[in-house]
Amino acid sequence: MFRHIVLCLISGLFLTNCLFSQETGYFEGVVKAEDTKETLIGAHIKLKGDLSAGAITDLDGKFSFQVPEGQQTFMISFTGMQTEIISVLIKRSETTFKEIKLKAYINELQGVEIKVGRFDKSIEEITTSMEIIKPDIIQSKNVTNIKTILDLTPGLNVLDEEPQIRGGSGFTFGVGSKVGIFIDDMPVLSGDASRPYWDLVPTENIDQIEVVKGCSSVLSGANALSGAIYIRTSRPKLQPQTRIKLYSGMYSVPENEAMKWWSDLPYIGGADYFHSRIIKNTDVTIGANVLLDHGYIGAPRPTPPAEDSITNFSDNEMAKQRYRLNFNIRHRSVKYVGLNFGLNGNVMYNKSSLILAWLDDSSGFYRAYPGALILQDQFVFYLDPFVNFYSKIGITHNFKARILYNDLKGSNDQSNQSTVYYADYNFGRKYDLRSNFAFIGGLTFQYNDVYSKMYSGSGSPRNSLMNLSGYTEIDINFFKLLNISFGGRLEVYKVNDTIQETRPVFRAGASLKLMQETYLRLSIGQGYRYPTIAERFIKTDMGSFGVFDNPSLVPESSVNTEIGVKQGFKFAKYFGYLDVAVFQQDYKNTIEYLFGRWDILSDSNWPFYGFKFVNTGSSKIIGADISVTGIAQLAKKFSLRTMFGYNYILPKSLEPDYVFATDSSQTELSYRTTSVNPGKNILKYRFLNTLKADLEFNYRNSSAGFSVKYFSRIENLDKSIEELEEYTISTGGSIQQIAYMDYFNNHNNGIFVLDVRISHTFREKHKLSLISDNVFNRTYSLRPLKAEEMRKIILQYSLTF
Repeated sequence: MFRHIVLCLISGLFLTNCLFSQETGYFEGVVKAEDTKETLIGAHIKLKGDLSAGAITDLDGKFSFQVPEGQQTFMISFTGMQTEIISVLIKRSETTFKEIKLKAYINELQGVEIKVGRFDKSIEEITTSMEIIKPDIIQSKNVTNIKTILDLTPGLNVLDEEPQIRGGSGFTFGVGSKVGIFIDDMPVLSGDASRPYWDLVPTENIDQIEVVKGCSSVLSGANALSGAIYIRTSRPKLQPQTRIKLYSGMYSVPENEAMKWWSDLPYIGGADYFHSRIIKNTDVTIGANVLLDHGYIGAPRPTPPAEDSITNFSDNEMAKQRYRLNFNIRHRSVKYVGLNFGLNGNVMYNKSSLILAWLDDSSGFYRAYPGALILQDQFVFYLDPFVNFYSKIGITHNFKARILYNDLKGSNDQSNQSTVYYADYNFGRKYDLRSNFAFIGGLTFQYNDVYSKMYSGSGSPRNSLMNLSGYTEIDINFFKLLNISFGGRLEVYKVNDTIQETRPVFRAGASLKLMQETYLRLSIGQGYRYPTIAERFIKTDMGSFGVFDNPSLVPESSVNTEIGVKQGFKFAKYFGYLDVAVFQQDYKNTIEYLFGRWDILSDSNWPFYGFKFVNTGSSKIIGADISVTGIAQLAKKFSLRTMFGYNYILPKSLEPDYVFATDSSQTELSYRTTSVNPGKNILKYRFLNTLKADLEFNYRNSSAGFSVKYFSRIENLDKSIEELEEYTISTGGSIQQIAYMDYFNNHNNGIFVLDVRISHTFREKHKLSLISDNVFNRTYSLRPLKAEEMRKIILQYSLTF
């Protein structure tokens, strides 16, 4: 395959450079912003039909290049502006001058350009399912953690740190994420466990979020087994921009007042700062965030005679503190046109808690279980140097690197240090060979250096994981009707310089324009995920529970197939897109986080319960997505924005009797013997039906909106949870009772959660908002043994200038 790709590239270069000579003229001009009249530095001007011919505006916004004579069509584009298409008559041996004015984007439904598959594509042309989240909703909902907004995305659930796309994973505390998380195309997963750094995502500095549903391993790496989340940070506009946000609020008393555990004010408060500007030919962006959160879950308070000698913390120690500072610097070279380079960075201190289980399902619903709580002090930062070069003939060179350092100090000896060294180089080229032809190829290197006593299952607290991969993708567009893409990736892994594995993966897709605003797409892709250091080697006692190592864990793989239709529509004054997709995901060597009796405590004869990563055999998920995004201009100053999505999945074990492990009593474990409800072979910890919706009304300077989320019941979970509850009851109170099965059987019936918000903008720069999440104050749990937030009310003020 690689030989054919090389031949394709050589052929393209030969055809491009050996075209017969033509009579030509010159096209010169200046590009300006329509609203401010300022010249645009770095705007792209391309000749339609021959994208290798073009120019980039200089420091004065001017351009000049040679083109064939005759009536020619040009495309002019600039970041943050609408692409302009103009027709110009070029005369032989003469210079034609034009002043071109670009408009700023009005809304996300008019010509959005998104970067997917590392090619600049419109949303209609992509060959995979994708959801787009714009920054307006992030600011209007007072998002302090990106998980909040991601959980509104159709087909994506974040189950207590664990991102699930189309049910591709169960519950793992976020360890071994099967969804790739990227900030400006750089992975933001921990080096030891591939756990998302949600708190590190700069919510104050987001331009767009793209959620790709379906296997994305070819260009996004192994972690994108079931999808990927791309977070794009903001870049400076023509005018400097500053935004300051202050917010304060509190948690409400729970629906059942007996569950209230605090006697002080359950506060939430914080501030965001964002500033961006262009200084000559340098872009500068700075963001900062402070969050102080009382917390809604209290410290363990066991019922006598049970005691807690391990996690005997005070309620005040459960409070969260977060301080974050980030920056982006990009310099455009004057001497070398098309060259830019810079440095991005982010640093954070985060004091938080990791809670494994609640105290009980009644008055202790919002307290932690003894020995099932870790207090964490975390210092993390990354530095990302980069260099990009864009030539006039459509060639691109991109190099970026990262040093990601994490120092996490956890209670009960649950600390770890990790450093991730990452580098990626890719080469791209666009041609016009009777079709728009684009090629990209690259190399990625990643080395994870980890030190923690928790990972001594390898024989040493120091462990390393090296990954080297090469990738390529080709994208061909025929007559703006048919878009075809295909590519491959070769992954090489080495653990502790002893274990090595190599694996290729491939994908292909097509998008066909059937009618005006009607697009049919097909895609098939392979996925491959190598186990993390934590999944293989973690061996730790957290008190009441443990986590156990499995050095023999093998990689999991998948094949994802989907067919979808995107339909643009307009009904009266309401217009938007309807997207429908059906899909199937087939997994081999599925890695699940199994709760069971894995060992015997050294000072006791009773089985020690805990978690272990195991390969559970083959599984399959079939399902369907429906999403609608639209806007209605109901009157001159009255508009409505909508986002709606429904997702259905049927996740099944294909080998329910496959014995994948034995527990401490030598009992053979299979899907059937470890499930509470094995009758229908439904995989554990999945919601078969989810519904997400957000509506916002805007009238003059005021707006009102609400978000709705629905999760159906969890159909299946580990049978060991039921067994552990029975055991703790049998101790007569000497061990705090685990209480969950009554909730599972009688309250696990599906849940609707409603959030509301209102805001008013005054004097153009000032905005005051009142926001309430879980407005009906529902008491509910999504992940077994973990309470979700009760109602909280936030008052937010923002100043933009």
